[in-house]
Amino acid sequence: MKTIDINSDLGESFGAYSMGNDAQVLQHVTSANIACGFHASDPLTMVKAVRMAKEAGAAIGAHPGYPDLVGFGRREMKIAPEEVRALVLYQIGALQAVCRAEGAALHHVKPHGALYNMAAKDGKLALAVADAVAGADEGLILVGLSGSLMADAAKAKGLRFAAEVFADRAYEDDGSLVSRSKPGAMIEDEDLAIARMVRLMREGTLESVSGRIISPAVDTVCVHGDGPKALAFAARLREAFTAEGIFVRPL
Repeated sequence: MKTIDINSDLGESFGAYSMGNDAQVLQHVTSANIACGFHASDPLTMVKAVRMAKEAGAAIGAHPGYPDLVGFGRREMKIAPEEVRALVLYQIGALQAVCRAEGAALHHVKPHGALYNMAAKDGKLALAVADAVAGADEGLILVGLSGSLMADAAKAKGLRFAAEVFADRAYEDDGSLVSRSKPGAMIEDEDLAIARMVRLMREGTLESVSGRIISPAVDTVCVHGDGPKALAFAARLREAFTAEGIFVRPL
C-alpha cells in the first residue's frame, strides 16, 4: 500500500497578529511544522501549537527560519554557515523544551522559506542545517526539497531524510520551486493542484512550469496553512488520497 505524509507550516501567529487556521488544518494533516520565533511565532504561540498538534495526533516538527520577522523569513540573507548552524540549533532547542514540558515528542525539522530554498542549492548551508539537527537529536528526521542538496547533507550527518513536494507550488525543470516573484509560482486552481499530487503518487511524475515531465521523490506533501482556502484544500487533498487507496500517515 502506498503511504504519504501531509504536512503544514503552523504556529505562525505573533503577538496580536493571527495567521492561519491551525486547529482546523490539524484535523486533515499528519505532520505540523511549528515556527520557532525567528521568522514568526512567539513562546506562547509555540506552546499552544504544540498542544493542538499533540491533541490532533500530528507529528511535531521544528520550523526554523532566518531571523526576519518583517520579511516572514522569505528574504535571502548572507549568513555564514557557522552562524546558520547556531541559529537553527537555537530554534530546535526552543521547541524541544516546549515539547518536553507538554509531554510531546519532537519528530522532525523542516527549514523555512529562504533558508529552505538556499540550503537546497548551497552545500555548505545544507551541511550547517543538518549538523544542527544532528547535534540536537540524531533521531530527528530532516525534511527538505526533493532532489536537493539537503538530502546529501542529511546522509552525510547520519540523519533520515524526508523528500518534500509542495501541492500548491510550481516547479522548474530542475526540480526547484518557481520563485514566488515569478508569475504562476502558486497554483491557485485546487482541482489542478490535487490532480498533480494524485498523479505524482500514481505515476511518480509532475509537469514543470515549462511542461517538462520531472520525477521528484516524495515522502511528504506540504499544504500551506495560511491561505484563505487552506482548510478546504487540506481536507480535499486528504480525501483524494484516500479515494485512491493511498494511506495518509506521519513520516
